Amino acid sequence: MPPVFRRYVTADGFSQSGTQVTRVALPLVALLVLGAGPLEIGLLGAAQMIGFLLFGLPAGVWVDRLRRKPILVTADVLRAVSLASIPIAALFDALTLAQLYAVAVIVSIGTAFFDVAHMSFLPSIVTKEQLPKSMGILESVRSLSVLFGPGLGGWLVQVLTAPIAIVVDAISYMISATLLATVKAKETPSGGRVSLMEGLRYVLGHPILRLVGLVGAMNMFINGIWGIVQPLYLINELGVSAAVYGLMISGAGAGGLLGALLASRVIARFGHGPTMFGTAVLMLPLFVLVAFTGPGWRLALYPIGMALIFLVAVMNDIAQGSYRQAICPEALRGRMNASLRFLMWGSLPLGGLVGGLLGEAITVHQLLWIACLGTAAAHLPYVLAPAIRKLKITDDGGLRDLT
Repeated sequence: MPPVFRRYVTADGFSQSGTQVTRVALPLVALLVLGAGPLEIGLLGAAQMIGFLLFGLPAGVWVDRLRRKPILVTADVLRAVSLASIPIAALFDALTLAQLYAVAVIVSIGTAFFDVAHMSFLPSIVTKEQLPKSMGILESVRSLSVLFGPGLGGWLVQVLTAPIAIVVDAISYMISATLLATVKAKETPSGGRVSLMEGLRYVLGHPILRLVGLVGAMNMFINGIWGIVQPLYLINELGVSAAVYGLMISGAGAGGLLGALLASRVIARFGHGPTMFGTAVLMLPLFVLVAFTGPGWRLALYPIGMALIFLVAVMNDIAQGSYRQAICPEALRGRMNASLRFLMWGSLPLGGLVGGLLGEAITVHQLLWIACLGTAAAHLPYVLAPAIRKLKITDDGGLRDLT
């Protein structure tokens, strides 16, 4: 891989690690410091992803019209400054749920622009043939952050309190911004007027990308429920400490790391479509395993099950992610990625709202079962679509394989 890619990956490592700390710390600020209930945590989860619903499509227009590196740097700085306001307010005993919601919204807007630009920037620094391997490396970094970040976040919450732990994420975003500012790459933005809806029409008109968007949207809707289930069930219901909570979530990172290391070999051996199909088939039994998490020895089912789930989920993500990056024209890549982010991540805040309302009406353990079975069911379109099993990358975007 070229040196510029190594700098790009290093920046991503700092950013991802800090994000995983906040993934643990932010809901615990609401739960442990401000006494939030299921609905309030659901609203916080919705606020953390509302940026994709509001700005997902416009972000693609910006990313295709402008150079992507300045967008990445600006988004990192915006997220760092907004997160830094939480520990400052906590030090003066002025922290409120309203501020948490506001910060979550600002960070989500920054993330919407960052994620679209970050994914669209990658083909500017690696070749098409290097995409599966480079995406595997990025997924390895993300999995390492999941492996160590939540455990660090739980320990920081227990030792320093949840608001102070968020300082780590703010610092990580500033380091990421500094590194990305020094990345040199040849970009060819359009610079002129581009259509907001062109990317969405491209995605919805392509049978495979349309399917990717459908599966992603259903998954992210259920992920909104997961954001509520995890802290409420593990901490409130089963009584684990903040440090143990972080370690249990970290179990997913071990599986994700193995999945990232295996993905390029599996894709090379079986193809993009069969990899997506096979990993989707494995989802149901693995999520049923997690649903039986309980007190005593059954507590171990959660990290074990999540590690196995992330192993196959990461391979699935790399297969569909490298496929769509390879087939999409560069001038449309930002809007294609933005359209998929809009369809996928835009459903997450809706899931958070529904999960919060359900959490007020049913038990948290029942909500866990809904989240587990819902995620397994969300992958069924990959299993039921015959085209997925024979999908390969071709010059016509894989469409020749569908006929």
